[in-house]
Amino acid sequence: MVRNLLSRYRVKGGSHDQHFLIDEDVLDLIAETANLSESDHVLEIGGGIGNLTERLLKKAGKVTVIEYDPYLVDVLNDRFGDRDDFEVILGDAVKVDLPPFNKVVANLPYSISSPITFRLLKHGFDLAVLMYQYEFAKRMVSSSGSKEYGRLSVAIQHYADVDIIVKIPPSSFSPQPEVWSAVIRLEPHESPYLVKDEKFFLKLVEAAFSQRRKKLKNAISRSLPSEEKQFILTHLPESVMNKRAEELSPEDFASLANYILELKKKAVDN
Repeated sequence: MVRNLLSRYRVKGGSHDQHFLIDEDVLDLIAETANLSESDHVLEIGGGIGNLTERLLKKAGKVTVIEYDPYLVDVLNDRFGDRDDFEVILGDAVKVDLPPFNKVVANLPYSISSPITFRLLKHGFDLAVLMYQYEFAKRMVSSSGSKEYGRLSVAIQHYADVDIIVKIPPSSFSPQPEVWSAVIRLEPHESPYLVKDEKFFLKLVEAAFSQRRKKLKNAISRSLPSEEKQFILTHLPESVMNKRAEELSPEDFASLANYILELKKKAVDN
């Protein structure tokens, strides 16, 4: 069925980071994992020829697709344009105004994986089922101490619970990508630890992992104003300063960020 649609619409993919998911079982699994009902308004990013869209429309109350390719917008309108529960928006999902939605289900273009994920997390939703490059997905779910653990791991896990649902081979796509893929389930949560200043917390994480092979003392030193640096560094415990970024959990980073903020205030008072 899916291959027939590719032929019918003379779609080959390859441009605009397009790799169309053609594995019927995986398409069904994605739709099932979203746990959809008539009360759900689903946002799909990169609808392609509607392989996934068709399944979402069977269960959701409404589906809105953001599609970058004008030709594929025409294809989607040809297939579903006469339905009241369907809408397609032509544009870049990183830039266009996002419509109302409570769930996100998509085979994401891998080139926008990071910016669109954080845009969605800041926007807010109930549940997301998203396709990523497998290596990117592993970084999202990794724990401290593993080689994949990094800035992405800490930031994602700060905002949401994240799980890999299934790993997918290149043969499930047309044209076939050069990498394996994975379906991720994201469910936003209230942070289980206190973060007094989210911007500073994320800045500290970025600084730490920008020099991940060096001790935290070096990264923190480079991220502090010169007038505060000496006071703060002398008050931070050596047991923390001698660690490397991958040794700290997201909660450890939060505690460290909060403590540095306290020291910054004291440095100003002194």
